[in-house]
Amino acid sequence: MGPAQLFFEHASLVYAFKGKDGVLSNLANEGLWFAGIQHGTRFLSLLQTIQCGSEPGPSPEWMVRHTLTPGDLRDLRVEPIKSSVDLEDSSILMNISWILRADASIRLLKATKICVMGKSHFQSCSCIRCNYTQAFHTQTRPSGGKWTFSYIGFPVELNTVYFIGAHNIPNANMNEDGPSMAVNFTSPGCLDHLMKYKKKCIEAGSLWKPNITACKKTANTVEVNFTTSPLGDRYMALIQNTSVIGTSYVSEKELTRTSVVVHVTGESEGAVVQLTPYFHTCGNDCIRQRGTVMRCPQTGVSPQDHERSVLGGWLPLLLSALLVATWVLVAGIYLIWRHERIKKTSFSTTTLLPSLKVLVVYPSEICFHHTVCYFTEFLQNRCRSEVILEKWQKKKIAEMGPVQWLTTQKQAADKVIFLLSNDNTMCDGTCDKKEGGPCENSQDLFHLAFNLFCSDLRSQTHLRKYVVVYFREGDIKGSYSALSVCPTYRLTKDATDFRAELLQAKQHVSVARRPRARHCSCLSL
Repeated sequence: MGPAQLFFEHASLVYAFKGKDGVLSNLANEGLWFAGIQHGTRFLSLLQTIQCGSEPGPSPEWMVRHTLTPGDLRDLRVEPIKSSVDLEDSSILMNISWILRADASIRLLKATKICVMGKSHFQSCSCIRCNYTQAFHTQTRPSGGKWTFSYIGFPVELNTVYFIGAHNIPNANMNEDGPSMAVNFTSPGCLDHLMKYKKKCIEAGSLWKPNITACKKTANTVEVNFTTSPLGDRYMALIQNTSVIGTSYVSEKELTRTSVVVHVTGESEGAVVQLTPYFHTCGNDCIRQRGTVMRCPQTGVSPQDHERSVLGGWLPLLLSALLVATWVLVAGIYLIWRHERIKKTSFSTTTLLPSLKVLVVYPSEICFHHTVCYFTEFLQNRCRSEVILEKWQKKKIAEMGPVQWLTTQKQAADKVIFLLSNDNTMCDGTCDKKEGGPCENSQDLFHLAFNLFCSDLRSQTHLRKYVVVYFREGDIKGSYSALSVCPTYRLTKDATDFRAELLQAKQHVSVARRPRARHCSCLSL
């Protein structure tokens, strides 16, 4: 058995370096093998290692009776791996990894013994014992994962069935069933990507690349071209199409490109050509290479002319396909452009004048039908505004309370309009006395709105939201003189300037948050 194998789970400061060609590196002066890592890389871990050596017979612990013994392994895996050290025919080794079971019995664990039995032309058996350098104080690693270890060292032979068994030490007492775990592993042949580098496989031609080309020269002959190998000087070319239709032998001592003509007895185009080498080391049991018989180029025609003729035959089809693809591309671009144009036009139409949310407050003495309704219809029809009136939301006012409702609507509105009265807008005897009539004692929120306005006098941003509107001529007087700081408009004299004021406000309104305008009619009240 080779040198002891050492695997780090998490250790203190350690240095390990990968060799040039493989996975393992030899740590000089220590006689130990380390799990390979990237070249020149350093790693840190908490010291918990295994130290492995050959143990062909029973373990000494088997002769001693133990009151308690550790449990079995949780998992056991085997895979082949290529060593970085050229050990002639033993460069492919077993990588055996196992996981410890996370239970309290791990505190009793001292070592793990692994035995490998191979069965091919002859039977062999080898065992190693891996001692844990420290006692286990936790069921899992400090990082939280399960304890995992690995050993690399058993050589792998070609096409061999291996039985790998492992058990923990101290093992069960005599005449007791001891916990153990076993797996089977069958090594591949020379065609495997790792095994092809074994010396026996290389001598059998595993790395030989003949680059076979074969073409049908006539109805009865096939020309086979290939690159020879320095491993031998005799080859056989066999043509097979459901059955063997021709064979031929060729001898060539030099490493060169050679050819052989094979006489066939059937259709050879598309058939399989098999090249069998007879190397000195493998004789009749060497690795065979395969290719496919194609049609040979016309006699007297150079490969360049043959390519031109093939291209000439496909050129009309290629031009037609290119023309169709160009037409489809142009049509697609036009349709996309037209769709985007329609979409843009539609978007511009719908977003040019986004609806504006306007809260209208007015004194209780103002004529509702003759003044408020007229002004509301003017805002809806001429200014495309969503109007908020207290008479339309009596239920919400009753639920929320006048102050809370007015505060909420003021924050949601883009403009707050104080509609003031004069002698021409007061209620008179012609107004109806029914519900919704001009002189009905409705909830007077005007004073509350005026108090909110006064609290916003110090904020220039909030003042921009307020506007004063008169019908015909009028002046701000009395206790409402503070409203004189607001833009004031007299309808219908200043209707154009008033619409411009609302339009300027619309430019600052996000279209995305605008709900659909709900137009209510005064006649429905």
